[in-house]
Amino acid sequence: MPAPNAISFEKLIRIIGTPRAPLLLDVRSEEDFSTDPRLLPGAIRTDDLTLATLAPKIGGQPSIAVCQAGHQRSQGTAAWLRAEGCSSEYLEDGFEAWRSAGLPLINPAKLPARDAHGRTVWVTRSRPKIDRIACPWLIRRFLDPRAIILFVAPTEVVGVAERYNASPFDIEGVFWSHRDALCTFDVMLAEFGLSVPALDRLATIVRGADTARLDLAPEAAGLLAASLGLSRMYSDDLEQLEAGMLLYDAFYRWARDATDEIHNWPTNKPKED
Repeated sequence: MPAPNAISFEKLIRIIGTPRAPLLLDVRSEEDFSTDPRLLPGAIRTDDLTLATLAPKIGGQPSIAVCQAGHQRSQGTAAWLRAEGCSSEYLEDGFEAWRSAGLPLINPAKLPARDAHGRTVWVTRSRPKIDRIACPWLIRRFLDPRAIILFVAPTEVVGVAERYNASPFDIEGVFWSHRDALCTFDVMLAEFGLSVPALDRLATIVRGADTARLDLAPEAAGLLAASLGLSRMYSDDLEQLEAGMLLYDAFYRWARDATDEIHNWPTNKPKED
């Protein structure tokens, strides 16, 4: 049983990728980080000796501190943030336990450079349908919860990316885009090493809906219909993205927890004598 203010990796992996996921703070020493510079999905690197300035920036958002083995750095970070009025826990047994369990780790070198506020910035074509909603969902749920997503005219994506140090995606001729039969969502999963069964299942559905191959998964037609419906409901791309986040949250939870469940009617038909 975890100690007070500790969270086990079994529990943490269940909330990563969901809307209630806390902010993950990697406070490993530079020596430990240089030995393995990967991060837990969505984690950011921070200095545990600058917490007095960090607390106001996170605005009371719940957090989990991660150090190498779950000792002084992470426990001290969580305690300090709680003293500043922020809800905070530490990962029991730390990074070592997470890695030993074979849980997903992200190579931060593949993330775009962060802005002055520590956020990654991404830019794509306006009027999103499927891939351009699925990718921002993946970014915010598994890579950078505070990521900035810019939607601009197709002809301006590359120029905006260069001017604002953003990473362009889902447009021809850039790194984060379709490759052969794979869509951009597939490419992001592969490049970041997010080999999670639920995400793999969701990727097949996204690929089927995004590339007119509805035969890949029975759910692809439903995702296509819902995505096209959202695009007609919202004229503002960011409002559509917010609505789409809920859609992909639901598909992800189904892919993770409910694929074996069926529904029929009536559910409680009385037995005949």
